[in-house]
Amino acid sequence: MKTYGEVLREYEFHPESKCADAKGNPCGKQAIGLLQRRHVRVDQIKYIGKESNSLEEVEAGLIHSAQNVYTEYPDPRHDEWEMKIRPAMKKVSLSVLQKMTRLSRRTLIDARTGRRRPHRKNQELIVAALPKLGLV
Repeated sequence: MKTYGEVLREYEFHPESKCADAKGNPCGKQAIGLLQRRHVRVDQIKYIGKESNSLEEVEAGLIHSAQNVYTEYPDPRHDEWEMKIRPAMKKVSLSVLQKMTRLSRRTLIDARTGRRRPHRKNQELIVAALPKLGLV
């Protein structure tokens, strides 16, 4: 049990995760001044379902990670390839991509336009090349 006074004293210095300080950093316990809302950048959208039977097991401690309870429903229109990789490929010339991946020009053109998705090994080559170019 806490008194109202104790609750108010603790509240005075609680961190506010939804706000940013004057420099745009997440607020800590000692942030002062006018706070502003933090900006949110969506990195990826994942559709998940929660299996209610398993959630009870998580709460009981039988399953240690809630991640094991979620069922993921991938949406190929909003996966990492479509949201990050393809847009990054468009920022690089085809000749540079060809040199880095050693893939054919036609394969790279089809991948960039979204006409066809490359084979998994070719996707891995492209994904590996983009960080070297500073794009992902």
